Amino acid sequence: MQPVGTTQPDFSDQDITVSDTTPEGTPVGRVLGTADATPLQFWTAVGPGSYLQLDDVVVTRRELPGAEPVTIAGVVTQVRARHEGAQFDSDVFAIADGTLPAQVQEAAEVTATRVDPEIYVPPEPGAPVWRAEGDARARALHFDRMERRIPMGTGRDGVPVYLNADFLDGQRGAHVSISGISGVATKTSFATFLLYSVFRSGTLGGDAVNAKALIFNVKGEDLLFLDHPNVRLDEATTAAYAKLGLPAGAFPDVRVYAPPRAGDASGTPDVTSRLTGVDSFYWTVAEFCDQRLLPYVFADADDERQQYTMVVHAVTAYLHRHAQPADGGISLDGRRVHSYPDLVDHIVDQLGDEETRAAWAGSAVGMGTVNAFARRLISSKRDLARLIRGDLATRRPHQINTAESAQVTVVDLHNLPDRAQRFVVGVTLKGEFERKERAGTAKPLLFVVLDELNKYAPRDGSSPIKEVLLDIAERGRSLGVILIGAQQTASEVERRIVTNSAVRVVGRLDPAEASRPEYGFLPAVQRQRVLLAKPGTMFVNQPDIPVPLCLEFPFPAWATRSSEAGDAPSGTLRSIVQAADPFAVVGGRSTADDDIPF
Repeated sequence: MQPVGTTQPDFSDQDITVSDTTPEGTPVGRVLGTADATPLQFWTAVGPGSYLQLDDVVVTRRELPGAEPVTIAGVVTQVRARHEGAQFDSDVFAIADGTLPAQVQEAAEVTATRVDPEIYVPPEPGAPVWRAEGDARARALHFDRMERRIPMGTGRDGVPVYLNADFLDGQRGAHVSISGISGVATKTSFATFLLYSVFRSGTLGGDAVNAKALIFNVKGEDLLFLDHPNVRLDEATTAAYAKLGLPAGAFPDVRVYAPPRAGDASGTPDVTSRLTGVDSFYWTVAEFCDQRLLPYVFADADDERQQYTMVVHAVTAYLHRHAQPADGGISLDGRRVHSYPDLVDHIVDQLGDEETRAAWAGSAVGMGTVNAFARRLISSKRDLARLIRGDLATRRPHQINTAESAQVTVVDLHNLPDRAQRFVVGVTLKGEFERKERAGTAKPLLFVVLDELNKYAPRDGSSPIKEVLLDIAERGRSLGVILIGAQQTASEVERRIVTNSAVRVVGRLDPAEASRPEYGFLPAVQRQRVLLAKPGTMFVNQPDIPVPLCLEFPFPAWATRSSEAGDAPSGTLRSIVQAADPFAVVGGRSTADDDIPF
């Protein structure tokens, strides 16, 4: 309520210019004359009966002599309200009582997003300011210049917000970096929604049919039900998808891989909530030697700073040259090796023997270095024994290959210890990147979703996984490999990976992290807002738009846990192994007493 004795400025006076009668409708305010207006930033006084909130899109015009009018559009980045006429803090009580005349005035700071034509002059004080809607909003946010638009969510005004596909699929840029607090920022949810939008919006045209996605699931089994509709889907959520031009449903083509259970000689997938449509992944001992995978056993960034890395590479080369496939295992130095622990024991024995040490590690390597390598290798037996096998059929499908998989491939890692997770991520990415290099073409696209990027590509140190991720960040665009990386702290991720990300997304942040220079693209007010952001609210920065946009994306239409899972499409109920062998049983458990809804 307006205090007694106060007045509000009248925006309906008779000095309206020709531009006031344009289709934008009634002005929401006028450019302030008491604050400096620049071509890139200005303040507007908010008119009576109107309001402006953060993220609103507005537009004004500047008439020029002998030239066409300049349209200046922008986004509201700050809003303030004050008593005009008050001198002391205590005056607020007198104004509220009606004994001191004053007026309440709101004003909004506007950061320019587009100047058309590009004549950079400030708006004139007193010029009308309109709320941008329809085509005016699209022009202000450069959506009209995007030939291919991917819906990301809706803005604060409830209208769709788009991502320029040119900066995602590699035509002009690639890669997405998503930062935020674990469990609050909904980083993985946004990454999967972005993938869903890419595949189902029609933006990629015919390329979307053959495009692939590789998702590493590192927390729980939440991503194992992407092909199941969400039973909590309601009419409001369906309408939210429709507003974005998307159908509300599950991913139609998903393949899930999981590691074998520890100590299980049959190679049963180590999952509990999903018992159908899951395949085990592993590497045979012969593949481990032939594909030079030993360096990925030493995948910590700290490992590369140790002297024993020279032993790692020497042993890797020896295994590649001398290991011969034999009966599911290998024949090496006249000995049959049928498991990873056997292989480790053989390597340690050969390095400990003075007669064979030079052939395996070179003559210049000291015993202390060899022992450091051996200790590290021996400690890996427990973590990697179930992933590197000599007791399972080599012809059985067991390798992760997105080219021969579904549109979306989910690799479950959550039951693996840290070292095993690093091994799987490094070896899988290495294989996929090398396959794309051999193909020599960017199509079909491959989207890689990897959480905890700060663990796999830390700012300091070096490791085989980090080198692969750097390769993807720097050369993946030309090969059609798009990294969608998520992390709690972008400040701890290798700078070149973050820098090469054309799209940067921020959810809820920790105060200390928000102050880091990696978030310099956020205006000061948005740095404060990310401390309060609720789940589902993201700030997206893309090259086309100079101001990060705040958006909300809809609740997942696919199941995010077993309790939400509806019936899966019949085509995904059988795994590769089951398709090959109709009598095979994946999971080996009865679901009679289970409450899983499929």
